[in-house]
Amino acid sequence: MAEFPLDPPLSKMLLASVDLGCSDEILTIIAMIQTGNIFYRPREKQAQADQKRAKFFQAEGDHLTLLAVYEAWKAKNFSGPWCFENFIQARSLRRAQDVRKQLLSIMDKYKLDVVSAGKNFTKIRKAIAAGFFFHAARKDPQEGYRTLVENQPVYIHPSSALFQRQPDWVIYHELVMTTKEYMREVTVVDPKWLVELAPRFFKVADPTKMSKRKRQERIEPLYDRYHEPNSWRLSKRRA
Repeated sequence: MAEFPLDPPLSKMLLASVDLGCSDEILTIIAMIQTGNIFYRPREKQAQADQKRAKFFQAEGDHLTLLAVYEAWKAKNFSGPWCFENFIQARSLRRAQDVRKQLLSIMDKYKLDVVSAGKNFTKIRKAIAAGFFFHAARKDPQEGYRTLVENQPVYIHPSSALFQRQPDWVIYHELVMTTKEYMREVTVVDPKWLVELAPRFFKVADPTKMSKRKRQERIEPLYDRYHEPNSWRLSKRRA
């Protein structure tokens, strides 16, 4: 992982994508994340900018939305005017293109396969979860979300593709504090993946060992195998 000029979670995400067969898409997503915000909202055209942005939204979340933007730009032969029409910063996309080329050269150097998952978004989301499993959050019945590791209250930002949907389980790239602690770059995940991808960190816990208080507070959610088969609750492993 040290060969990549990336933070460890992004490197792990990229290496996991090789095994999962979605490294082509993950290369793009990482490059887009590295460039920062790609959209802009002129004060006099905010509504129009928001409408253009919403056209790229993917039901699975913000990572795949970034992928959709890059692929649309690529389909338009990396057009600058296209960026202007869609309120996208052309400079940011060009930077993402450069980062992607740099990462691709490292992949080639170490003979790591670059494979496309096509429309298999599950593979892509699993690769993201493999790198950022410690950034898992679950919907709080009262308000917003709670991080799985620290039980911290967090929220989906209004600009996210998932703001209206508010799915039960998500992975986020980072937290940004403004009026609230907002999750940046959020993707829907299946909680079962956390046990599968990070067995040293999460486990299928015995529901008989949960206290009544913790059941009510949902501080340490875990999988309850004695009730609904898809009722997942997860518990963080303790050292």
